[in-house]
Amino acid sequence: MAPAALLHESIIPTGAKPLARRPTLVRKRDDTDDDYARNKIPSSPGKKIKVSFDNDVEVRVMEEWGKAPEVIREEVKRGIERHAVGDDLIYDRMKEIYNARPTDEDAPTQTTLKNYTSALLSQASMLNRSCNGLVQTVLKSEWLERDEDYVAQYVKFLGHLISAQGTYMRDALGMLVTNLTYAVASDGRPQIRSIIPRSQKHARTHAALKYLLQLMPSASSVLQPVLVKAFPYHSDSKRAHLMYIRNLLKIIDYTPELRSEILGLITERLVKIDVQVQVDLEDLADEIGEGLVQDLPHLQSQRYDDMNNDEDTVSESDSDESLDPETQHAKEITANVEKIDVILDTLFTYYNPLFSGTPISVREPALDNLIAQFVTIILPTYRSRHTQFLIFHFAQTSPILIDNFVGACVHIAFDKGRPAISRQSAAAYLASFVARGIHVPAQIVQDVFDYIGNQLAIFRSEYEPTCRGPDLRRYSSYYALVQALLYIFCFRWRDLEAPETEIDKNMLSDDEEDEVDEQDKLEVRRAPRFLSGIKEILSSNAFSPLNPLKICSPAIVTEFARITHHLRVIYVFHILETNKRIRLSGYSTPSTPLSSGMGAELGGQRETALSNKRDESYGQLDGYFPFDPFHLPRSKRWVQGDYREWKGVPGLDDKEVEEGEEEGGADDSEEEDSEAGDEDEEDQQQLLLDDMDDVSDES
Repeated sequence: MAPAALLHESIIPTGAKPLARRPTLVRKRDDTDDDYARNKIPSSPGKKIKVSFDNDVEVRVMEEWGKAPEVIREEVKRGIERHAVGDDLIYDRMKEIYNARPTDEDAPTQTTLKNYTSALLSQASMLNRSCNGLVQTVLKSEWLERDEDYVAQYVKFLGHLISAQGTYMRDALGMLVTNLTYAVASDGRPQIRSIIPRSQKHARTHAALKYLLQLMPSASSVLQPVLVKAFPYHSDSKRAHLMYIRNLLKIIDYTPELRSEILGLITERLVKIDVQVQVDLEDLADEIGEGLVQDLPHLQSQRYDDMNNDEDTVSESDSDESLDPETQHAKEITANVEKIDVILDTLFTYYNPLFSGTPISVREPALDNLIAQFVTIILPTYRSRHTQFLIFHFAQTSPILIDNFVGACVHIAFDKGRPAISRQSAAAYLASFVARGIHVPAQIVQDVFDYIGNQLAIFRSEYEPTCRGPDLRRYSSYYALVQALLYIFCFRWRDLEAPETEIDKNMLSDDEEDEVDEQDKLEVRRAPRFLSGIKEILSSNAFSPLNPLKICSPAIVTEFARITHHLRVIYVFHILETNKRIRLSGYSTPSTPLSSGMGAELGGQRETALSNKRDESYGQLDGYFPFDPFHLPRSKRWVQGDYREWKGVPGLDDKEVEEGEEEGGADDSEEEDSEAGDEDEEDQQQLLLDDMDDVSDES
């Protein structure tokens, strides 16, 4: 036997089975394969296979969004831990999840977002300032657009975050407050139409704020500056202002400890807009400025209804390049006036339930809050025009409240420890309120008149011994009170009359009766009798060496002179004529001794033709009385019935009209009429001066 055969026999034992065939992925072809090949495989090897998909089948990538909550929780924990050592792979992936918008195609599902938020909630203690990027991304995410379950989970996360990491409290509150403004897309991304109404967003935001404030009571102190920072700029639209202010008033409902701060903030910003409007009106031509408020009612109702529309598509255009600068400026002023109107109407609506049908124990604290705003915000601000009508209206809802507000003004006006400008402003508010408030009783008018008269007597005893003449800078408090006195008398002289007006048979002597005709006798005897001390107060100040009639507003002084002359109280026209020749600038430095006569008695230097060209209004009081007529179209409904309009003196205005008509038809005899009028005026002047001498002797 050959070796090769022996070797083969020794390796393969006798009776051994053949080796089994190895398994293969290639299965045996059968007839069905032939049929599939004939139908599906292209005949040409260069032709691509056509693939089709069933549209009814939902395809998902389960790599990220299909993770179990336990896996996500572990992933979040690991991502925060690795971020601390510089590995940001998982950390950045979490930020991408919260950066996605609900409308994005690759946005995570609600369940996934909820699981990630729940995982972050459990790791809140690890979210220190090193994780600020992730926290800010979560805070800026569009959580308000999600379903109720996710919103509840998100708010719960905010509570855990500020409890564990107090440094994020301001950020969390700032995010919530921003959602209460008209601002959108704070992250700078393009604005998209919201899938839920704005009112629902605000309701969810208020619920979140309320939860956080209840969880952390100290958060209210952090919230207050956040509310201030988020307030719209004065140039923002009235829609933005109205929306934010309404939300601020809702915050008061669940944060009563911030009531004073929030209401003060609204009042402060309203006053700024109010003053800016007055400044802008002065810059415009008179004919344009006067027509602005009158044009408001035509568009006001429609624009206000538009602001109540919850749709975001309504916009306000404040600029029109086709308009000339002056017309464009007038348009901006009109928009600001409308803004003031709707804000005031909102505040009137808010305060009204506190003063309507409530006990005095509720109304007094509410008025105290208004008085506090008045003292700290309105009073120090020059030229506020409309805001103060809040306190004008609500202070007149009760005699007690009237007395409280009048007392506050009197206290400030008489307080020498306060700045002179504050005392002057308080005197103007006091006079304007007493004069214009139709519910201010006569007794208050008489009391205020006496208070002012007594204080003026104190000032005169202090100032007159060293007085050289009228000087607003040195005696500003005195002049402010005199002007207040004149203003009150012009409006409320009827309330200063004696209870029963009778014809005084002793007003004219027998000799005077022979000289004065019957008409003059009748006018004198029908002149009203005033309460004791009224004439003394007026005369002692009008004829004072301090010469207040030179310093007080010329318009008020002229009207006061007309009324007192007609009512035969005092005669001051001769002082007004002398004052025309007195220079206030003569008291800025020590002047030379004055000559005898009326000029020496009243003080000052005589004017010349050259010096008369100089405007001396800088040395006179401004005729500013804060409760002048209120014309805002929407909010004026609140002050109707509270406001006293000007009423002329019976017989005075009619007499002047008749005299004017007669003068218009007697041009040829103008000089004769003037001389005759001067003689009549001198006779009347002498009668009144004699009467004043008697009054002075009695006093």
